[in-house]
Amino acid sequence: MNNNKQPKQGNFVKNIFMWVMLAIIVVVGFNFFFSNNHSNVDKISYSQLMTKLDDGKIKTITMQPSDSLITVTGEYKEPVKVDNAGSFPLLGNSTTEVKEFQAYIIPTDSIVKDMQNVASDNDVKISVIQASSSGMWIQILSYIIPMLLFVGVFWLMMGGMGSRGGGGAGNPMSFGKSRAKQQDGKTSKVRFADVAGSEEEKQELVEVVDFLKNPKKYHDLGARIPAGVLLEGPPGTGKTLLAKAVAGEAGVPFYSISGSDFVEMFVGVGASRVRDLFENAKKTSPSIIFIDEIDAVGRQRGAGLGGGNDEREQTLNQLLVEMDGFQDNANSVIVIAATNRSDVLDPALLRPGRFDRKVLVGAPDVKGREAVLRVHAKNKPLDSSVDLKVIAQQTPGFVGADLENVLNEAALVAARRNKRVIDASDIDEAQDRVIAGPAKKDKKISEHERETVAYHEAGHTIVGLVLSNANTVHKVTIVPRGRAGGYMIALPKEDQFLLSKEDMKENLAGLMGGRAAEQIIYNQITTGASNDFEQATRIARGMVTQYGMSERLGTVSYEGDHAVFIGRDYGQTKTYSEATAIAIDEEIRAITKEAYDKAVEVIQAHREQHKAIAMALLKYETLNAKQILSLFNTGKMPEGEGVEESSIEPKSFDEILSAKNDFSNINIYSGDETSSSEPENKKSENETAE
Repeated sequence: MNNNKQPKQGNFVKNIFMWVMLAIIVVVGFNFFFSNNHSNVDKISYSQLMTKLDDGKIKTITMQPSDSLITVTGEYKEPVKVDNAGSFPLLGNSTTEVKEFQAYIIPTDSIVKDMQNVASDNDVKISVIQASSSGMWIQILSYIIPMLLFVGVFWLMMGGMGSRGGGGAGNPMSFGKSRAKQQDGKTSKVRFADVAGSEEEKQELVEVVDFLKNPKKYHDLGARIPAGVLLEGPPGTGKTLLAKAVAGEAGVPFYSISGSDFVEMFVGVGASRVRDLFENAKKTSPSIIFIDEIDAVGRQRGAGLGGGNDEREQTLNQLLVEMDGFQDNANSVIVIAATNRSDVLDPALLRPGRFDRKVLVGAPDVKGREAVLRVHAKNKPLDSSVDLKVIAQQTPGFVGADLENVLNEAALVAARRNKRVIDASDIDEAQDRVIAGPAKKDKKISEHERETVAYHEAGHTIVGLVLSNANTVHKVTIVPRGRAGGYMIALPKEDQFLLSKEDMKENLAGLMGGRAAEQIIYNQITTGASNDFEQATRIARGMVTQYGMSERLGTVSYEGDHAVFIGRDYGQTKTYSEATAIAIDEEIRAITKEAYDKAVEVIQAHREQHKAIAMALLKYETLNAKQILSLFNTGKMPEGEGVEESSIEPKSFDEILSAKNDFSNINIYSGDETSSSEPENKKSENETAE
């Protein structure tokens, strides 16, 4: 089966340019040929003709009348030299000897009589031939042929290329052709074994694969396989990879397209592309159609602010008809779609008969994360100190794309340090880079600011150590990364799907620990706690409006947890009164104040441990879990740990590349930053940053 390859836009432009140039060359050559069909003659004027007759240089003359002029040709007695005789003007000047001439005269009696008299005086024979009947046809062809050439080029641009595969993607007028990329199922190399951390999700899709391989088993039992499978979940969880694995396991043709590829500026194009896509899929059935980001075309109808039947709605209507309309597809085409905004999809699209099965592809648990890490670590040389199980435990909330990025960043860090294998320090540095961005060790800050950051982060740490019912303090640093002047990472003791009220209160107290420490130590407040307050307010509002954890407002849900969809939510009035809104605000303030008071109480009760951790941060800049516990329990760093940082001198590009220094003694959290263009990722919910 031939793959339905689409010609590239560059090749299309190149082909059109070639045909246009060819047409121009043919037209110019055609005109030049017919205008120079006697190019080996000397073209002279009437006056020159009379002069040469008087001088006796002409041997014979032939006259051929036409509608408007008389063509006079003849032969010289001796050859004459002529410039550019018989040559194309673009080739430059040249001189050639010719013996024939050509001239045009006006067919009047006086001119013809004068020429005859001069020729008679010089004994030159004049003969007359019949007018040519081909002149009119040549003149007509000189207009028709160029016109036909340009019509052919126009046809080639607008319709000719549409017949050569690719769904007409290279044809500007073939807007209604589908832009789906077809892949032969036999050549797909992705299998279920390549998809880690989604075992339950794969079980849901096994039936689809089995049906495509053995449809008779299901038809005999009267079973109807799901016509559509909707994969929903956060970005980076592997929805597209799952769809490819289904196609690879089933060994059937696989059509992939994005939801945005259906919609164009012309009305009706999207619906036409939907029809073309399903027609192609039916021709190669059984087959799979994969629509990525289906929310781009499948949003609720009537949600536009201006109303009316827009292009997107027409496309959606056609998609609804193709998936479950009057025509019977006999389950020969299965549609798999992916989205992370299933809440905005049209209800008609989600009903049974269209997308019968909805598979939630969420973030993997600790076992799933370990499996994902093992898949992405196959082609990476890992040191014996790297324990993928520990890394999985340290990355709660990470999805497959995040874990792949961690290992890729670790490989880049190891290459930057001139290593041949990736060790645990490279993995640790990569996690920090993914969470908070690259370290900014050379960032200049005042000593007072540095102390403020140290006490701020030590405040988070002390509260996290004391209130450790749910989380465990993993790391604290005052090395600037991204927009954070420092941060503390607290990891959950185990994967949690439910949070109790006490757990959320502990998280709130931990977030308030930085501001409480500033108030206690310096009796002043700074802007460093802005991110802490943002997270704390979101948690407190959720406790009051979503989870019914407020005794004052009771077990009532006042706000949903779905993202805002303007087309649906615009103009919607609140479901509670103004008095209730005031009560919500007051309750949020009460919860955050309670958390702040709890943080102040914890820090006041552990002033010595707080100071010890802050002093250690000022000296070593980064502390791990073992060092933090030692400082909290004994006030001292563990023996043999905590090497002070040496100053980093600026190096040139060549010096960095040729550096052969041993980086094993350099604290990875303050490693040199060789690239400032890496994206800064969102911090996890368990991370507090100044």
